Amino acid sequence: MKRTHRILCAVALLLALPWVSPSRLAAVELEQADSEILLLEQPARRLVTLSPHLAELVYAAGAGPQLVATVAYSEYPKEAANLPRVGDAFRLDIEAIFAVRPDLVVAWGSGNPRAAVEQMRNLGLRVWPVEIRQPHEIADTLRAIGLAAGTARHADAAARDFEAGLTALSMRYRGVEPLEYFYQVDDDPLFTINGRHLISQGLALCGGVNIFEAEPGLAFQVAHESVIVANPEAIFAPRSPAQPDPLQRWRDWPSLDAVAAGALFTLDADRISRATPRWLDSIETACTLLHQLRATDR
Repeated sequence: MKRTHRILCAVALLLALPWVSPSRLAAVELEQADSEILLLEQPARRLVTLSPHLAELVYAAGAGPQLVATVAYSEYPKEAANLPRVGDAFRLDIEAIFAVRPDLVVAWGSGNPRAAVEQMRNLGLRVWPVEIRQPHEIADTLRAIGLAAGTARHADAAARDFEAGLTALSMRYRGVEPLEYFYQVDDDPLFTINGRHLISQGLALCGGVNIFEAEPGLAFQVAHESVIVANPEAIFAPRSPAQPDPLQRWRDWPSLDAVAAGALFTLDADRISRATPRWLDSIETACTLLHQLRATDR
């Protein structure tokens, strides 16, 4: 009888406590950019992101309310624009980061200064460097953020939507005739990307062939003459709303196939340049432009 009374008392005590999701109590293993594992005893409640695309991913994974600070240019979604700033992706204010008491700092593996990342770790902050090199890793990162922040259900739904869109895009353009393009990152000096870059991988889904795909560097400087000799059928460039046409200079070479065909295309800079679900929207736009060109030329 006494044993039964103790059990009932224990049950009553449990019922009186605030309900806690099992996911809040479980340890979380996060794979880092260097393939090491970061262990969280429980999902993080206070997040800091050190790149605009990471802030966007946190919101997409349903963890926006837990984001307490981010860096300059983190303006999407609109809620991110109101958050405290702790520097920008390349110059970080370690004191400001420490002051907001984050449970987890989500860092950009290849973009943030390594010395700053190590300094934060030495101060006892949990820093999780994230790197996205392939389209499917956008979905993987959404799911990982969901685990890290305790929003796994929301994050998994967002990841599945992204994966479905990626598959649909690939199926839509299966077997199309290839079209060569040049992607201009910047025009002064002239910078571009190789075939391993995330943007190139996206355009490859709809038959786009980067004229510099075989180059070893992910992003690098080229000469205008190299582009003219390659004679791409289309030229793309990112463009911000207030920016002049970044492809205007190419109009001085009317013999270029891309210029003759009117295939000088600009894409929303934030969407195409950030590894987030909106990247796929921009790739779909670029694929539509390529396919319209394909239909006109053939």
